Amino acid sequence: MDPNKLSQKFEGWLKQVMNSSYFIFLLLGLFLFLFSFNAFFIYIKPNQVAIKQVKVGINRGIQTKVYNTGWHFMVPGIHLFHVFPKDLQVFDLTSVRNQASSRFIDSSAHIQTSDGFFVDVDVSIIFRIDDPLKVIKTIGPGELYFINGILPKAEPALKETLGTLTTEEFYNPYLRVEKMNQAKVKLTNELEGKGIAIEHVLIRYFKYSSEIQRNIEEKKLKDQLIYKNQAEAKAAMQNAQLKKVIEEGEAIIHVELEKGKAYKVTKKADQELYVRTKQAQADLLVKRAEAFKVKLKNRALKGLGSENLVGLEMAKVLEGVEVIVLPSDGDYGVNPLNLEKTRVMFE
Repeated sequence: MDPNKLSQKFEGWLKQVMNSSYFIFLLLGLFLFLFSFNAFFIYIKPNQVAIKQVKVGINRGIQTKVYNTGWHFMVPGIHLFHVFPKDLQVFDLTSVRNQASSRFIDSSAHIQTSDGFFVDVDVSIIFRIDDPLKVIKTIGPGELYFINGILPKAEPALKETLGTLTTEEFYNPYLRVEKMNQAKVKLTNELEGKGIAIEHVLIRYFKYSSEIQRNIEEKKLKDQLIYKNQAEAKAAMQNAQLKKVIEEGEAIIHVELEKGKAYKVTKKADQELYVRTKQAQADLLVKRAEAFKVKLKNRALKGLGSENLVGLEMAKVLEGVEVIVLPSDGDYGVNPLNLEKTRVMFE
């Protein structure tokens, strides 16, 4: 189908409807429907809950049912829905209001420290409505949970907990966290029964007056100088002790080395004495053996058959002499066993 023809047909039908007398009744009916729907129904957003209040009738007053997200029927003039947020809410106590993103804002908490000085503390209190029924019964509808609940309790709780810190202790993050937790516990104890839950109490920034800040910085510098001097003195003492220990160790090593040398000399002398003693004993044994040998030899020469032994010894003496045949008896006979005659012959 041609689009131009289709468009012309639709325009013609629309003109017929608008020129028709039923068109006015149609618009009027649509307007009445929308008005009635908005008057008899209320929409609870995803981050909201509601409590219904009945103004007229038998069950007048606050109803116990909690209405969650969705469309809910109501009769105008008889039913009233009190809507509360169910997501996290933030109450900022800050000195810079134009930078705060929360809709609940107040001035910084003015805290007096335990040593008499004043400090302005920027704090964020994160809370939520835990039981809207308790809130509306104990505090009231609308934003009274903040006006009559959170606001009058926040700064006194901070002063009671953070006020126990000294000026210098504010610079200690661990003590600040401890006091933040104490403030959270105190606010929880006071608001839990009213249906409000405290999730966190966070210290974001704190500031002293310029004069106090300068005095604190000067004192910190002096303290750091004292700590530096103490550390240097302690380091010098430790170095002296280290030097003493090193010297004592070196002295002990020297003594032990001298002991080792003396021990070595002693053992060397003992060794030499032992060697000389054993050598002397061995020499003595050898000399004794030789003397005993001579003694035995002399004894043998005096015994039977000694002439034969002497002859054998003479034979050794005559080795290398040319062999000649000589008579062994008579005046010119040679008897090698007759030593006396042989001696005379060689002379």
